[in-house]
Amino acid sequence: MRWIVCSFSALLAVANAPAPSQAQDFPTKPIRIVVPFAPGGIVDTSARVVGQKLHERWGQQVIIENRPGGNGFIGVMAAAKSPADGYTLLMAHNGEFSVNPAVFAATIPYDLDRDFSPITMITDAPMVYVVNAAAPYKTMQELIAAAKAKPGTVGVSTPGNGSINHLVLEWTNLATGAKFLHVPYKGGAPAITATAGGEVPAGTAAMGSAMPHIRSGRVRVVAVTTANRSDVDGSWPTLQEAGVAGVHSSIWAGLFAPKGTPQPIIDKIYNEVTSILQLPDVKERFAAGGGVPGGMKPAEFTAKIKEEAASLKRIVAEANVKAE
Repeated sequence: MRWIVCSFSALLAVANAPAPSQAQDFPTKPIRIVVPFAPGGIVDTSARVVGQKLHERWGQQVIIENRPGGNGFIGVMAAAKSPADGYTLLMAHNGEFSVNPAVFAATIPYDLDRDFSPITMITDAPMVYVVNAAAPYKTMQELIAAAKAKPGTVGVSTPGNGSINHLVLEWTNLATGAKFLHVPYKGGAPAITATAGGEVPAGTAAMGSAMPHIRSGRVRVVAVTTANRSDVDGSWPTLQEAGVAGVHSSIWAGLFAPKGTPQPIIDKIYNEVTSILQLPDVKERFAAGGGVPGGMKPAEFTAKIKEEAASLKRIVAEANVKAE
């Protein structure tokens, strides 16, 4: 009887294991990449760049499905509830998996470990601290000094309360003892436009959003938020070089599969995508927005997300950031 039970268990294991041909034949039908935002921006662009290349290589249509709303919850949950077969993927960024768990800890309806298998980071780009061209601040040190001298009076625009930009601003406050006036807008475009127009003297912006205004001379960069200087302009100092100890952050986009997607299929997607990220035209496309291609292995990518989420959770608690 014991032999029969063991044999039956072994048969079940074999039956449930993904057949070698499962990955070899994949894909045999169109693939859907869910984007939890409206068209435009780093996440949507990443999905369209990768999707087009996958279509060219695999001969299957790759459909970009924009599902905006609810701080990303709607799109993320749509992907999480999809069949775990590799035909539905999620393109998301640190807003969904690092910021939301920190800001909406009590109400977030999804969980990285429970609902998703990270595949790889697609692109990574710094944010920038910018000031209006007519503002008196020439350096990040001068901007911080003004916020210390007159707490709560030096306005800094962000794409919204609880955004990664906002958390970096609060992190800067905590690290320096400054007190900037947070001026939230409904999105990155209106936030950087407000700074470029002089409505707010400074701002924290995604590189891609800021570049048109940097090129026009309406704003100037006083710091980048990453640990290393940007390839876009090596003269821009980092926050750490400007004396903001320990503060480093970026905006990344990454590809995820619903939890339970067979590992051979995840491996095939990973191998194809990382090959795509090395193509010159893909690198050029991401560089236009100040980004660099990713390609992290799944375990490394997962570890990065968790480390970032832990840091932001601390910032949210110490700065008493409240969800709107």
